[in-house]
Amino acid sequence: MASLAPETAPVLSTPDTHIFEDPTPAVDTSSLPKLSSEQVAVTYDIERTVKEIKEGRWKRIALQFPDRMLVDAPRVYEGLAKGLMDARGKNRERTDEAGVDASASASATAVDSHVAEKMERVGIDGEKREEEEERLFILADTSYGACCVDEVAAEHVDADVVVHYGRSCLSPPSRLPVIYVFTERELDLEPVISTFKQTYPEKDTKLILMADIPYSHHIPTLHARLRSDGYTHLFATEVLHNPSSVLPNRTIPAEAETSKDALKDYALFHISDPPPSLLLTLSSRVASTHIFPTDTPAPSATLASTSLALRRRYALLTSLSSASVFGILINTLSVKNYMHILAHVQAQIAAVGKKAYTFVVGKVNAAKVANFSEVGGWVVIGCWESSLIESKEFWRPLITPFELGIALQSDDSRVWTGQWDADFQNVLEEESRSKGGDGGIQAGTGVGEEVTNGDEGADGEYDSEEESAPPEFDLRTGRYVSHSRPMRTTAPKINGQSNSQLQDGNGGKAAPTSSALTKRAKGDLAQIGGVVSPGAEFLREKRTWQGLGSDYREEEGEKGVRGNAAKMEEGRSGIARGYVVGDEERIH
Repeated sequence: MASLAPETAPVLSTPDTHIFEDPTPAVDTSSLPKLSSEQVAVTYDIERTVKEIKEGRWKRIALQFPDRMLVDAPRVYEGLAKGLMDARGKNRERTDEAGVDASASASATAVDSHVAEKMERVGIDGEKREEEEERLFILADTSYGACCVDEVAAEHVDADVVVHYGRSCLSPPSRLPVIYVFTERELDLEPVISTFKQTYPEKDTKLILMADIPYSHHIPTLHARLRSDGYTHLFATEVLHNPSSVLPNRTIPAEAETSKDALKDYALFHISDPPPSLLLTLSSRVASTHIFPTDTPAPSATLASTSLALRRRYALLTSLSSASVFGILINTLSVKNYMHILAHVQAQIAAVGKKAYTFVVGKVNAAKVANFSEVGGWVVIGCWESSLIESKEFWRPLITPFELGIALQSDDSRVWTGQWDADFQNVLEEESRSKGGDGGIQAGTGVGEEVTNGDEGADGEYDSEEESAPPEFDLRTGRYVSHSRPMRTTAPKINGQSNSQLQDGNGGKAAPTSSALTKRAKGDLAQIGGVVSPGAEFLREKRTWQGLGSDYREEEGEKGVRGNAAKMEEGRSGIARGYVVGDEERIH
C-alpha cells in the first residue's frame, strides 16, 4: 500500500511575480453587519472598559482585535477616547471642588482627618497624574493566535494594559494585566429551547448548559426558562478564568469538585461550535455532547463524535515513536509557565536519548516548519487551543505536550485510554504529583530533575554496544530507523580511572572537569559544558569565517590571546527618515 506521506519536503521557493503577495487569507468583512453607535458601545462594552482603565490608572492602553473585528476598531478607539476624556473632565471638576473645600478647611482652626485626606489626594503629584492623558494603540496584527493576549506586540508600544476583544482562550498572561471584552452576540432563544427539548425529552436527565464565550451571557436566561419547563437536573456553567478546569474555563457541578468521573453521568449541550481542542477534551469527561450551531438559518443539535479524531491523533503520536529528532515549536510568549513546559518537554526528550531543537516561529504554517527536514516530529507549546494543529499540509506530525508523553513510551508500556488533555499546566501538575511534589517543575525555576542519558554507562562513558547494535526498522513505514543521538557527557580516564570514579583527598568524588570550551590535544574531543559537541569540533577545524568582527582580530598578550580590535559604537535609532548617509549632504 502506498504511503500517504510525501517523500520529500514541499517546494518553498516563491515565484518572483508573487514575492510581495501576502499569503494570509483575507477576511471578508462585507457580510458582517454594520453596527450603529449604540451597538458599538454595547457590543464592545465601552463604559466598563473606561471605568476599569481609570481604576487601574493605566496610561498606555493596547487594543487587541481579531481580524474580523478590525473594521470596528476606529469607532471603538473614538468611543474609548471620548469616554476617557469625559472621565478626566469629571475628575478635574471633583479635584477643583476638593481643593476649594480643603482651602476653606485649612483656614479654620481645626482640620478634621477627612479634609486632610482630601488635601493629600489633590496634591501636586496627584494632580499631574490625574491630568495626564491616556494613549490608545490598536494592535492590527497578532504575533500568535487571536485567542491569546498578544503581550509581545503590546510591549512594542510600552503598554500598561491590554484590552482583548472577541472570544478568548483565557490562558493566564505572564506579564501584563488584561481587560477582557467578549463582544457579546445576540441569540434567539426560542429555537434553542425547542431544539433542547427535542434532544432531551426526559426531563430528569443530568444536563450541563455551556456556550462559546460570546454567547455565554445567554446561559442564565436559558437555564431559568428550562427549569420552569420542568428540567430538574440542569447545571448552568459560568465563565471561569481557568483552562485547567475539568470543563475548561467553566464552573462545574458540586459533585465534580471531588471526583472528575462524576461528570460522566452528565450530557452536555453546547451553543456554537467549540474549538477542536475543547471537543477532544470533553470526549472523555462527559457522557455525550450535543452542539447547537449559531451560523445556520435552521439549526438543529448534532451529536459530536470524536472517535475518528482521537484515532487520527493516536496514529500521529505512535508514528513518532521511532523519530530521533524532535522540533519544539513555541507558539506563544504570553501564556504563564510556558518556559516551565519547555524545560519539561526538553527533559522528556533527552531522557529517552533523542535530540530536540527549539523554534519560535510566530504563526505556524507548513512552509515554515518544512525548512527543517531533519526534524521527525514537532511538539507545539502554545495555549490550550492553539497547541492542537490538524492539517494535511504539514510534512511532519504536530503533537501537543500531553501527546508527547504518550509518544515517548515504548510499545509495551503505551496504553491509549481515549483521554485527551489540552492544557499543558495539567501536564506539569501531573508530573509534580507523580514525583511527590519534589522532583517536578517548580514555579520560578524553569528546570526539572537532572536527566541521565540512558545510552551511557555507569561511569559516563559511551556504551560500546550501541555502535555494534543491529539495524532497527520501523514496522509502520518499513524504513531504517536512524538513531541520531544528542550531545552526551564524557568522563575522560585519568590513570585508568574514569572521572566519575576519582575521589578527592577527603574521600569524596573529585570535582568535574571544566565547563569551558576545552583546548584539546590531538585525538581528543571538543566539548562545551563537559558535553561532546560535533558542532564545536566542526567549527574549530573547518570554519574559516568566525563571525562578525573576525576581520579585526589581532594578536594580544604574551600568549597570543585573540581580542576584537573593532570599537563598538552606538548606531542610529528612531524612525528611518531624514537622515544623512556618509559624506552625502542630501537628506534621505
